[in-house]
Amino acid sequence: MPALNAAQLEIIKLFDRDLSEKDLRELKQVLIEFLAKKVVEEADKAFDEKGYSLADIEHWKIEHYKLKAEK
Repeated sequence: MPALNAAQLEIIKLFDRDLSEKDLRELKQVLIEFLAKKVVEEADKAFDEKGYSLADIEHWKIEHYKLKAEK
């Protein structure tokens, strides 16, 4: 097993004490929101860099549903 990275070590430190089920659910929600925000930021950056528009998204959506309907 590879060595743990800095983020993993910090998360392990959080669990140095027992957490209630409620606290654990809250922590999971915070992590989910954090990661979701990062995904959106990266997607926005990629769209800006590649010059994609809403029209591109609509085109992809139409193509996706066409391919899905063909299956």
